[in-house]
Amino acid sequence: MKFPPIFSLTPAIKQLLYELDVLKAGYELHPVPVEQAVNLRRASLLKSSLFSARIEGNPLELVDVDDIRKDNQNTHTLEVSNLVFAYEQLSGIAEQEVTIDALKKLHALVERLLSGDAGHLRQEESAIYNQAGVAVYLTPAPQNIHTLLKALCAYVNTTKDHPSATAGVAHIWFEKIHPFMDGNGRVGRLLSAYILKRGGYDFGGLVPFEQYLDEHRGDYYYFLALDRHDVTEFVEFYLSALLSQAKVSLKAAHEPTKPDKFAHLLPRRAEIMRMIEDHRVVSFDFLARRFRAIPTRTLHHDLSQLIKVGLVQKMGSTRGASYTIRV
Repeated sequence: MKFPPIFSLTPAIKQLLYELDVLKAGYELHPVPVEQAVNLRRASLLKSSLFSARIEGNPLELVDVDDIRKDNQNTHTLEVSNLVFAYEQLSGIAEQEVTIDALKKLHALVERLLSGDAGHLRQEESAIYNQAGVAVYLTPAPQNIHTLLKALCAYVNTTKDHPSATAGVAHIWFEKIHPFMDGNGRVGRLLSAYILKRGGYDFGGLVPFEQYLDEHRGDYYYFLALDRHDVTEFVEFYLSALLSQAKVSLKAAHEPTKPDKFAHLLPRRAEIMRMIEDHRVVSFDFLARRFRAIPTRTLHHDLSQLIKVGLVQKMGSTRGASYTIRV
């Protein structure tokens, strides 16, 4: 790919940017109540982290990461936990310029305990391969990475382009540089979120655009894989993703919340209660399949605590025991 990339303000992109501006103005005129926003922001941050990891094959689901801070015994949970911490850091650096050092620090957070190269730029030749193992893109030589990243940072820090468009351009620019041996996708999406926050288009941290990218992973990878100097198509896709997710998330944020009778419980235990309530009677195997990433010992403890406080009744005492809501 030829650097720096270029894009055109097509009618479609102008319309997307206009709609984002309208949405932003509406959000600022009618903000979400502070107490509610805190909870929604926490949930959005977790979704951003989880879906960014899922894009690259992490199998966890939302119900698997309730206690992500306490459950880092495998690569999948550690990957999400690292991203949670990295996304949390964006608030503290949002007013700062994007620098190579900042990108290296984000990579160090993302790859903590996952790679010996965490925080270090790539020193080897690399390529991007398709599912058949065929190289579809040859990345820039290691000796050129620093210069290319410097140009990327200069663009982000000085451009007059719309912040949302800048986030899209920077994302694909970063991915094509491929500055690290691993974790480029996750760091690239972090960079994009960083730019949106700097420009005021993160909608108060309530819009996990990574969720849309995961749910439309095929399209995302298709546009990301285009090896063209002109990145207009990717920018249009990126803006569509951001706008679509913003509409969904902000609509949900402003809808009246229904009282949750299990809100006083830990998140996973609340989810267990909802599942038992929905199915009336469930087996332990059923719950274990639903909570694949949770150790069986932890699930047994959750159930014993729910039984202890009188919410769940156990029927039978063998392996085939089942559980129901205590009435």
